[in-house]
Amino acid sequence: MEGGVQIGGHASGLGTTQRRDTWWVGPLLTVFGILVLLGYMTWAAFQGDHYYTGPYLSPLYEPLLFIDGSAAGSAPVDHAWIGGWPAWWPDFLPVSPALLILAFPGAFRATCYYYRKAYYRSFSATPPGCAVGALKQNAYKGETRLLVVQNLHRYAMYFALLYIPILALGAFRSFFHDGEFGVGVGSLVLTVNAVLLTAFTLGCHAWRHLIGGKLDCYSCDAPARMRYKAWSWSSWLNARHQLFAWVSFFVVASADLYVRLVSMGVITDLNTWS
Repeated sequence: MEGGVQIGGHASGLGTTQRRDTWWVGPLLTVFGILVLLGYMTWAAFQGDHYYTGPYLSPLYEPLLFIDGSAAGSAPVDHAWIGGWPAWWPDFLPVSPALLILAFPGAFRATCYYYRKAYYRSFSATPPGCAVGALKQNAYKGETRLLVVQNLHRYAMYFALLYIPILALGAFRSFFHDGEFGVGVGSLVLTVNAVLLTAFTLGCHAWRHLIGGKLDCYSCDAPARMRYKAWSWSSWLNARHQLFAWVSFFVVASADLYVRLVSMGVITDLNTWS
């Protein structure tokens, strides 16, 4: 530390700092959390099976555009929005409905302002923490060059908004088995998942700006007052964006795992139908 080159008031060099707290715990846990959760969801998306057990559908496979009814634990073909599995699907890719839809919520989460901070610090160490030396001093140039892709976040948000009613409908359907209303552990899991993903999406900085930005007066007329109220709710969620980002990330993976284990017969769903 002592004698290090000072840049912007802080000593340079990876990990160089005057901080005495355990600043490295946050980046370390972030690496672990992202690798485990993203690793599991990537694996689950490539399986193409055991994603359904009536009336539960894994949120990683929602919505079902096409369905290969021959896969174990797949949804009935009449659940597909379009139909049976298409003949044009490349042979080198696994037959999995999740691969058709996950790019959209994945892009929204990957370009999220909070997650940028999380993986810039944990994976790129640019810098790994406040007042902590970076891996490569002055290497960060903003969202330019390769990182210009981060500017797609505002467009990915529009697709993410479409998933809110889709997941809500999936959660609603999970309370009906063969036309009979009931409640199961899976119903509660899918409902909590839909609520948390909604909270994560509506706390997004881009959404908050869309509904409340570009207004000079919040009290001038009724529409402005309504936008202010919506902006206030979004601001409340935005202040907890990190919390909802992680909890929703964990719960969506857990929801898929729960449906998968029930579908495989590893565990039994507790419900009012049986």
